[in-house]
Amino acid sequence: MTTVFDVLAETIRVLIGDDHRIVREGLKQILADAPDVQVVAEAQTGDEVLAAVRALGGLDGLDLVLLDIAMPGLDGLDVLQTIKREHPLLPVLMLSTYPEKQYAVRCIRLGACGYLNKSADPDDMLYAVRKAAGGGVFLTQATAEALAAAVGHASAQAGPETLSHREHQVYRLLTQGQTVSEIGAQLGLAPNTVSTYRARVLEKTGTKNDVELALYAERHRAKP
Repeated sequence: MTTVFDVLAETIRVLIGDDHRIVREGLKQILADAPDVQVVAEAQTGDEVLAAVRALGGLDGLDLVLLDIAMPGLDGLDVLQTIKREHPLLPVLMLSTYPEKQYAVRCIRLGACGYLNKSADPDDMLYAVRKAAGGGVFLTQATAEALAAAVGHASAQAGPETLSHREHQVYRLLTQGQTVSEIGAQLGLAPNTVSTYRARVLEKTGTKNDVELALYAERHRAKP
């Protein structure tokens, strides 16, 4: 039986983007045990990830980007979109501590080749890296179920997955209790622009204020 490892004859060159050094060191240790994988660069902010990808020439110097979602400055989803716009064929495998049902569908729709929880078994992580670098899409059972549910409810009442990327950013921060001014400062947007996104979020979710929005978010987090 031919495996992904057999297909990949050359070394898989990986860039790790995560703002926590201990996470990066752990990932490097896991990947170091694989003779066919080499970490060629690492970054701790979204801007540093983009700078590294550009410096390495995209696919000329990389085979895969391992990218955290929650990063300072540009978050992982912003970085993912920029990478796919500048280097459409460069595989990006998203890393997160969030459950698949919260972000996996959004990541796949934005062009990620998979979604992996940081607590994943090392063997699963290596399999995901090899499959993604080989041109495949890595889906856990939970991610596959989340995708199926999103497709099945595409015409149903709007859920968080129907929000645009920027709307979802504002939605997430609002439900964390941040003010319009705080969100604007974090995302680099004017307060009135954030207010416009907030109004769209309320309209699409059928809520009237931040309290109802928080309850809405809690209901959707509780869904299987």
